[in-house]
Amino acid sequence: MTALVQELLNTFDRLTETERLELTLEILKRVVNLDFPPLSNEDLVLNAEELFLELDKQEATHE
Repeated sequence: MTALVQELLNTFDRLTETERLELTLEILKRVVNLDFPPLSNEDLVLNAEELFLELDKQEATHE
C-alpha cells in the first residue's frame, strides 16, 4: 500500500459516519464501470482470510 493510499484511509477513518457514507457512495459511483480482471482462487482465499482475522480481532475487543 502506498503512503498516499494509507493517508487517504487515515483521513477516511477520521470522518464522521455521514461523511464516510457520502464518500463511499461517490467512490462506488466511480468504480462501478471499471473493468476489473476476475479474482483468482488464491486472491479469494487471501481476502477471506483477512476478513475472518479482522472479524476475530473485532470480536475479541468486544468481549
